[in-house]
Amino acid sequence: MSDKSKSPNFEDHFSGQSEQYAQYRPKYPDEIYAYLASIAPGHSLAWDCGTGNGQAAIGLAKHFDRVHATDASAEQISRAYPHDQVDYRVEPAEDVSLNASNVDLVTVAVAIHWFNFDEFYREVKRVLKPDGVLAAWTYNLTEISPEIDPLIRHYYSDIVGAYWPERIHYLEERYKTLPFPFEEIIPPPFVMEINWNLIQFGGFLDSWSATQRYKAQMGHHPLEIIWPQLVAVWGDENEPRPIRWPLHFRIGRNESTA
Repeated sequence: MSDKSKSPNFEDHFSGQSEQYAQYRPKYPDEIYAYLASIAPGHSLAWDCGTGNGQAAIGLAKHFDRVHATDASAEQISRAYPHDQVDYRVEPAEDVSLNASNVDLVTVAVAIHWFNFDEFYREVKRVLKPDGVLAAWTYNLTEISPEIDPLIRHYYSDIVGAYWPERIHYLEERYKTLPFPFEEIIPPPFVMEINWNLIQFGGFLDSWSATQRYKAQMGHHPLEIIWPQLVAVWGDENEPRPIRWPLHFRIGRNESTA
């Protein structure tokens, strides 16, 4: 792409900050953890799998005596938020150091689509108590305004679309096509919300893996392609806007052996 397509107003505020993943990740509403605790058979032990920075693990700690939080990435675990009730471990989703029939709730926030499904589900069924619960959730594109939303869809699909990994389709399909061999529970609707200005929102778009792959391969930042339009529809870049992500769940109960 020629330099003519670059916006003179675009300043790359984001390069070199991708390691600060948590800085541009919205937080899941506390109501999720309260709901999941209400349908779990007990509150002794929860396993948060693919914990990343530990956001969900910390939320679960308000409702469970102990949280076993795992991630295959030692780097992610090294940046996780410490908490007295959370035990962080570098462990793969498919092989975890938990005793059989001991876990009340397993949670997976925006990570299950990366796992080996058969092996992970076998491990979940091994560690869950009878009637224990597995809850996986995800989100996809933002809801901001009728002017901004089509621009973000264009960025997601047409600009960085070729740089997403193949399994991103599970997110796009709202986890509806996810293999899920459990007795299903339909939850109430949940929405993740935050107020961000344009620079904060740009940091979120920069944290996308597809943005990083595009930047590495093409040698420039893909956000510069839409930045003039984004500034035009956003207005004052320092003005916060409410940003919404509908959350999509697959929740299932372990088959009771009683």
